[in-house]
Amino acid sequence: MKKLILTLSFCLCLSLAWATELANMIQTYQADRGALSRLYTNPLSDEYFNRMEAFNKEYLQTLESFNYDSFSEDGKIDYVLFRNYLEKELAELNLERRAFDEVKSVVAFGGPLHDFVVARRRAKQPRSQDLAAEWNMVAKEVDGQLAELSSKPKYNSWQKADLAASAVESLQRTVKEAYDFYFDYDPEFTWWMPEPWKKLNASLSAYAKALREHYTNSVKDDGSGIIGKPIGREALLNQLAFEMIAYSPEELIAEAERQFEWCEKEMLKASNELGFGDDWKAALEMVKETYLPAGAWPEEVVRLGNEAIEIMEKNDWITVPELAKETWRTSMISAERQRVSPFFLGGEVIQISYPTSEMSHEEKMMSMRGNNPHFSRATVQHELIPGHHLQQFMNQRYMTHRRLFRTPFWTEGWALYWEFVLWDRDFPRDAKDKVGMLFWRMHRCARIIFSLNYHLEKMTPQECIDLLVDRVGHEYANAEAEVRRSFEGRYGPLYQIAYMIGALEFYSLRQEMVESGRMEEKAFHDLIMQQNTMPVEILRAKVTGNTLDKNHRASWRFLD
Repeated sequence: MKKLILTLSFCLCLSLAWATELANMIQTYQADRGALSRLYTNPLSDEYFNRMEAFNKEYLQTLESFNYDSFSEDGKIDYVLFRNYLEKELAELNLERRAFDEVKSVVAFGGPLHDFVVARRRAKQPRSQDLAAEWNMVAKEVDGQLAELSSKPKYNSWQKADLAASAVESLQRTVKEAYDFYFDYDPEFTWWMPEPWKKLNASLSAYAKALREHYTNSVKDDGSGIIGKPIGREALLNQLAFEMIAYSPEELIAEAERQFEWCEKEMLKASNELGFGDDWKAALEMVKETYLPAGAWPEEVVRLGNEAIEIMEKNDWITVPELAKETWRTSMISAERQRVSPFFLGGEVIQISYPTSEMSHEEKMMSMRGNNPHFSRATVQHELIPGHHLQQFMNQRYMTHRRLFRTPFWTEGWALYWEFVLWDRDFPRDAKDKVGMLFWRMHRCARIIFSLNYHLEKMTPQECIDLLVDRVGHEYANAEAEVRRSFEGRYGPLYQIAYMIGALEFYSLRQEMVESGRMEEKAFHDLIMQQNTMPVEILRAKVTGNTLDKNHRASWRFLD
């Protein structure tokens, strides 16, 4: 008991020590935003856009009213992070609203339905006979708009047609929720409303289906079966600015090509060392054949995880809390999920991809070959310690209010940064390990090339798959899964570039602080882990001790 009390007292002191002037405001914002999002459940409506815009503007105005110069160093960092976050939210709301405004005429009939949804929030008892007549009229309006659709100009892209259909479906979902609230609980409603709702629901479904096909001059599926939504150059530039990346998409693609060229030169060295001359793809094939039997693989993953921890502690490169070492564990990824996650997923639980009984023989072989020991030695530490598990462990204990500012450039960049550092520290035991590490490094270069070109509408999903197979040496199924994950998964458009670009940011900061002798390596790594997630350019201000300007914008040319 005494030990527990001392531990709790230490944690309390620690939380107080890491509080900043804006911590409470940021935490309150997160609670307020969550409350509003649970109330305004139709994100494709004027009501939603109006309320969320007003909400974010109110917080931004309050933030800007503070005396910035009176804040502590960490308070100033929080100010810039929060201001940048609120401006990003408003910019994205503006883009989304502009897109909605172009299609919102499809829900011109929706006024009475919206009124019903609003009344349901406070359980106002409806006049069911009048409501039944009203819904019959709305259904006729929907049928009328459907009948007129064929005579109206088609949308110039499938994305716009899909948004129009989604606007109808989003309204339909909120109406159904309100309908279900009253049905069977209000006798009069239950007597009058089932048939009007059945007709209205069918009309809305038919209209949404027709809208989704009402487009021209656009290819929805290039034959790959992967359907994403390229966002265009304007949106890419906006997102890069808010991530504090002071480079254009074209500059980042050029950097990825330079990095890829370095990888190819190193791969040729490893290939020659293995006796394959300049045929590095033959060397890659040989390494893939080192896979382990299915039953033996999970235990080897654990061994690789423990090996990474031992290397960190032996060299005293970073503090690894005992509880972080104790609490990580393993799970297996289902065959279905391996369609989008053909390799590891990490954090407190390292999720392992390997064949299952329902896979075809070809799928089993691709899974084993793609998860061989030499490929995986480069990535198990990426997922566990010092990578994602350690990150998440520390994020839950230091500067917790900053989790609002999560960014893949910090999360994935840090994990890949360690692959760079370990390469420099002779982590590969032999040429096969080098091939494994270089395969992943080439893969991260390719992610920049194909994902940015896709969102610039210069590459199709099939071309992205082919790039991974032809230039990186992926198994086809794994390449397809990677592209599907990139464009159909729950990842932002910059997520895939964040690995390499974020790693290069950390690597540049390391050169500035550690390689220059300004900071000890362990202190450098520990300080980063205690700051929580944020754009690396903002983190740089903390590490270097440079004060941020109140209106700081992306300016760090870390690639130069």
